[in-house]
Amino acid sequence: TDAKSVPNQIAIHARLIELDALRHTPAGIPVLKFSLGHESTQMEAGVPRKVSCEIEGIAFDREARLLATASLGLGLTLHGFMDRKSRNSNRLVLHATQIEFENI
Repeated sequence: TDAKSVPNQIAIHARLIELDALRHTPAGIPVLKFSLGHESTQMEAGVPRKVSCEIEGIAFDREARLLATASLGLGLTLHGFMDRKSRNSNRLVLHATQIEFENI
């Protein structure tokens, strides 16, 4: 299958559990690393399954500035895509492209 035709899109509701300091790339673009905690019940093979995981993420530009103002524990829905943490790592990181905070 052509890699260009396969979507890599993630949408997840989670809580913000870790937030690094806002930094900037050498080009001056804001960047922020964070971690999410997710818990839900999903259907698998017709049976409900409890799901619990932590996800590392990174946000750039507008989303980085938006997340930098958030409080730990805040619920959010995040849209983005997965990529390797670095060229030398196979660990996955969620790249946030759109963030919606829970109504407080």
